[in-house]
Amino acid sequence: MKLVYANMILLFLVLSSSMLQFSMAGSGFCDSKCSVRCSKAGVQDRCLKFCGICCEKCNCVPSGTYGHKDECPCYKNLKNSKGKGKCP
Repeated sequence: MKLVYANMILLFLVLSSSMLQFSMAGSGFCDSKCSVRCSKAGVQDRCLKFCGICCEKCNCVPSGTYGHKDECPCYKNLKNSKGKGKCP
């Protein structure tokens, strides 16, 4: 019985570590894309925060530092609680 539990714990650890690697790879993509997108922003920390949220949800960030939101419809269509665009 102990062997079954040990195998289950080992399997859980292997699966959780692989999920961690996938999430870290995604955040590296978003970090690099958002740093370009927010490079000319007046309030960079706010821009990076919201760009990161939008990138995680949409898996894309428009090119350039402003505009080009047609390249990523999900990014363009995310709204804040006031109905305005959420993504920089």
